[in-house]
Amino acid sequence: MRLEPEDTRAVLTRMKRAHGHLASVIRMMEEGAECEDVLTQLAAVNKALSRSGYALVATGLQHCLTTGGPDSVDTKKMEKLFLSLA
Repeated sequence: MRLEPEDTRAVLTRMKRAHGHLASVIRMMEEGAECEDVLTQLAAVNKALSRSGYALVATGLQHCLTTGGPDSVDTKKMEKLFLSLA
């Protein structure tokens, strides 16, 4: 399924924010920041990316439901997508 850019705008914004945050974590490491501080920020980036993935799957599911109805949803495929994020 292909989603329209307007449907994924919020997810894309979240991912761009995480991208910038990751750049900050890399800079922290290059500058010799405390390990605990780096790991805390890295965990935040990881969580942001995970949430982006879940939001993208949810957006796709919503798209399927609104365009094709409940019978259009491939539940096995949706399960596989969710599990790929775990």
